[in-house]
Amino acid sequence: MVVNKAEYYLYGVNLMNLKGRSLLSLKDLTPSEIRFLLDEAKDFKKNRLKYIELQPLKGKTLGMIFQKRSTRTRVSTETAMAELGGHALFLGKDDIQLGVNESLYDTAVVLGRFVSGILARVFDQSDVETLAKESGVPVINALSNSFHPLQALADIMTIEEHLGKLEGINLAWIGDGNNVCHSLTLAAAKMGMNIHIATPKGYEPDDEVIKYAKEIAKSPKQIITSNNPIKAITSTKVVVTDTFISMGQEKEAEEKIKKFEGFRVDLDLVKYADPNFIFLHCLPRHKEEVSDDVIYGSHSVVFDEAENRLHTVAAVLKNVL
Repeated sequence: MVVNKAEYYLYGVNLMNLKGRSLLSLKDLTPSEIRFLLDEAKDFKKNRLKYIELQPLKGKTLGMIFQKRSTRTRVSTETAMAELGGHALFLGKDDIQLGVNESLYDTAVVLGRFVSGILARVFDQSDVETLAKESGVPVINALSNSFHPLQALADIMTIEEHLGKLEGINLAWIGDGNNVCHSLTLAAAKMGMNIHIATPKGYEPDDEVIKYAKEIAKSPKQIITSNNPIKAITSTKVVVTDTFISMGQEKEAEEKIKKFEGFRVDLDLVKYADPNFIFLHCLPRHKEEVSDDVIYGSHSVVFDEAENRLHTVAAVLKNVL
């Protein structure tokens, strides 16, 4: 069937040939492929009812492995699979023997014979890599301790919606150099954004991630790291933060919060940003990370960002499955 550019989204023509490929981090996607997925997500958002009618994933089953709890990831993925005509099977930490009484290898091989693809929200990046290597089906990283590619796609979709472009946009990351920070750094490098990452000493992003991002960026100056939140946020168009205490770090919460003093995004800090800045946070938020008057203020786009988790995961699922 020959279709024009306006129709290829609806009829499932995969111009970027993503079918059967895993998404373990944004390293797996070229800038053109990221652009394609963003366009697909926008089209799903605009033509959602038509996708529900067409059912492009009819007969497909997605196994969803969740070692970590979630609201946005689980609901967005299950909703997207249902609306695209497929079936999502939730597998929580008490539902399967992932690496406990059954090896990860055995689980991967067995699941690969049952399902069309696997979405995994796990602790170790090596777990999603093993699933992808051994299962024989595409694996989507829905969060690991190293990366969160689905969140980064939703973030840059939201930025583009509100600012009209990505190329040349200045972004400030304030807080922990964590998995979301890593993925947003890769997105910035691939899509021509400038990112200044400000973290407390000892909480900088992974050196290898920063090195890779600088290598693939048009200029190494696109990627800056420091321990100075005011310097990072000055004149920036986009301000982003995330939880200071990731799942699994609860025992060190009190000590860590003390070290993050001065990194809370509040009115005293955002006064240095561009007057028309937008604020992002992937949620859930805690008051030590951002004040109420920022997250619920006129500059906040966090709920648009949360909604876009649905549209971006729909684009990924439709194309890899």
